[in-house]
Amino acid sequence: MKNDAFLWYNVGEWADYGLAVPNFGNDKTSQNGTILYLVQVMGRNLQSIMWHPDSRLRTPPSINTVTRIHKLCTRARSILSARAVPPGTPNMESVHAIPAPEDFLVFPTPYFKVRNAWLKEYAGLILLSLTEAMQHQENAKPIEISETFAGLVGQYVQRVYKLMCVDLLRVPAEEAEKPDFTLTQEQLASYDPSQWFTSTEMIDTVPDLGSWPTEDDLKILTDGIPTSALPVLPRWPSYPPNFVATGGEGATPVAGESFPAPPGP
Repeated sequence: MKNDAFLWYNVGEWADYGLAVPNFGNDKTSQNGTILYLVQVMGRNLQSIMWHPDSRLRTPPSINTVTRIHKLCTRARSILSARAVPPGTPNMESVHAIPAPEDFLVFPTPYFKVRNAWLKEYAGLILLSLTEAMQHQENAKPIEISETFAGLVGQYVQRVYKLMCVDLLRVPAEEAEKPDFTLTQEQLASYDPSQWFTSTEMIDTVPDLGSWPTEDDLKILTDGIPTSALPVLPRWPSYPPNFVATGGEGATPVAGESFPAPPGP
């Protein structure tokens, strides 16, 4: 099946971490400075959030992570709202100077093996947002982005913000879904998941502590990787090699299909 599922960064020793990058398809470059900047800001911040120890635990994320998600979402909203041009407004156009296309920078992000259900859901939505941005036709426009682009990409950011506010901070849904709703410092300071989550949700086993990379180990990833420097990346395998999941033990082999087996937990 062909789709735009997130790509698995199965490069060398990083394969076992279950890292994902947005599916940029065949759109490795952009001529639009705003989209290049937006993808870099969102990708770098998402990666930082998902390398935090909170992603390895099934318990509600700490206030540190909640605050970082709040800042990622409000920063992305501000970039989109400040630069989006209404349909009836003339676009700025150059006469002689046209910027050269540049590679997108991607930031391989823990996703496929993340234990924290909240963070995995939020990361999935942001990765969808980045996929939409990288494949959008406005990458061929040198300067402007439209309100249509901002709405398409921003809807995923807005959903993350609403889910976080409702699920973790108990903000009423009708308030959190307002486009201009922003958490106050008082609301962030009131975060106390032990008041509403069950005791089961507040307890977890200790994950493997020996395999987590150090800051120096991560430098090759945190600097960002140009899309032109990436090898061909596969999708994360969701079923056993050479089989279609239609009948359990009676599954039918598919000729010519081959997928790498996912690394163990």
